[in-house]
Amino acid sequence: MYYCETMPIDQVTPGMIIGKSVEDRLGRHLVERGMTLNAYIIQHLKEYGFEELTIQVHEEPDKKAETIAPSIRNTIKLLREPDQAKVTFQENFRARVSKGIQYIYAGPTEHELAHAATVMSEDLLRAIEKNNAIAINISELQTSDEYTFKHSVDVATISMVIARRRGWKRHQIIEVGEAGLLHDIGKTKIPNELLNKAERLTDDEFNILKGHSLLGYELVKDNREISPAIALGILQHHEKIDGSGYPFGATGSQIHPYAKVIAVADIYDALVTERPYKKGYSNNDAIAILMSMTDKLEMDILQAFLSAIILYPVDSQVMLSNGEVAQVVRNNPNLSLRPVVVGLASGNVYDLSSRECSNLVIMT
Repeated sequence: MYYCETMPIDQVTPGMIIGKSVEDRLGRHLVERGMTLNAYIIQHLKEYGFEELTIQVHEEPDKKAETIAPSIRNTIKLLREPDQAKVTFQENFRARVSKGIQYIYAGPTEHELAHAATVMSEDLLRAIEKNNAIAINISELQTSDEYTFKHSVDVATISMVIARRRGWKRHQIIEVGEAGLLHDIGKTKIPNELLNKAERLTDDEFNILKGHSLLGYELVKDNREISPAIALGILQHHEKIDGSGYPFGATGSQIHPYAKVIAVADIYDALVTERPYKKGYSNNDAIAILMSMTDKLEMDILQAFLSAIILYPVDSQVMLSNGEVAQVVRNNPNLSLRPVVVGLASGNVYDLSSRECSNLVIMT
């Protein structure tokens, strides 16, 4: 458990967790509540002029350990299975990716746009391959303090991990990464005052914003260095297999596989991200929403995503609906909301994926 404490930014160190979203003078969220800070984010907040931040303060690990009986610690040790290798970005890589995505959205020439997207996607894949990553902890992907840039890199990274889990060929993984990076490029043709509006959009404004996928397609469709598959990924990333999406209401096999993958990544990242006009959903709620969209999203792609996302890392502590604090010892494949945990007071082992624990859920 934790409480929030405001502290001078000079005392804030990488690894600390933001307890209250950081906003600029326009009310736009630069860093979202629950985000794990790194040196890159801290430095940028200093440059913005922030002098203090609200941080989540947890009990000291040693104090926690003292309250856990030796027999329970032994149970945790015996049952503990490390998480699958997760995508991690080094600080210099984050800075390079941040500059690259800003360059892509700054209106380069056709050749420069295609080259930059390819280089960035290849860099992302190398980072994924470096530790054989097949899992994602979304809070660790922060690469920029500007929503559109961060969202594009998040979507590209999640899409590439999904594609990798699906066994796609390397060039396909790179291409879906390029499409993810460029999926919102059409927003460069949307007025900034609409993109940055703090209030909820009117129906007319939303219809204008919905035009970004077609605008993005128009920007790249004649670019010989960008494949038709990438262009379709950009055009169709808001289409749904039941025909309820846009811009054309395409269905099923009419939608390119790249677009189907990006759709899942895009929806999830948009749900959990806090925006000036809405609070971000909890990971639990976001996953529940995605799971309710099986008529709109490709099931095998959704399952690949659910098997890749890590919501409760091994060794993290959670509050159960029975009031007990428990420690995560193993994540169940394809069941990111239902890990195996050990009660820290009782020593009880709860496999939340089992029928016996069907009425037990993680609260926080």
